[in-house]
Amino acid sequence: MSTRITIRGRTYTVRSDGEEDLQAIAAYVDRHMADLAERSPRLDAYTVALLASLNIAQEFDRFRRSVDTELGKLDRDLATLGVLVESNLPAEAAE
Repeated sequence: MSTRITIRGRTYTVRSDGEEDLQAIAAYVDRHMADLAERSPRLDAYTVALLASLNIAQEFDRFRRSVDTELGKLDRDLATLGVLVESNLPAEAAE
């Protein structure tokens, strides 16, 4: 699937195999770059793009770590629940 997106006034045609909303993703990247450019007007376009990508990667890493932590908690809770269910089954049902 090909989609036309605009980032920092430049239009790109990008392809994706997935179902992600490329327009929304491009708008997110564009906002990050615009915010950086506004806060640091002396930065060139390449540096703005590089810093924006680093910031977005940092956000993703924080999110990934948070999801990993929550999945670990869910795994522990599920294991505990399994033990509780097994310990409360009648003896003949457990065999």
